[in-house]
Amino acid sequence: MELDVLFFASYRDLVGTPRLRLTLPAEATVGDLVSLVRARDGGFSRLPERPAVAVNQEVARPGRPLRQGDEVAFLPPVAGG
Repeated sequence: MELDVLFFASYRDLVGTPRLRLTLPAEATVGDLVSLVRARDGGFSRLPERPAVAVNQEVARPGRPLRQGDEVAFLPPVAGG
């Protein structure tokens, strides 16, 4: 299956791109995707092991199954006041 993967704010700066298009096995989960992304060269390996991730704009746990066409976003920590 093919998925769009988005990176925002500090994660975009870390990995050097706002978006990737990745191909994963049909039975892949959010956790599988995180592992695949972190295994890439460059700043990708510096992403947290368990980042906040949203699938189709809803926060998702690592065991959540992914489906063809899902949009997955890596969400950096946010500070505010």
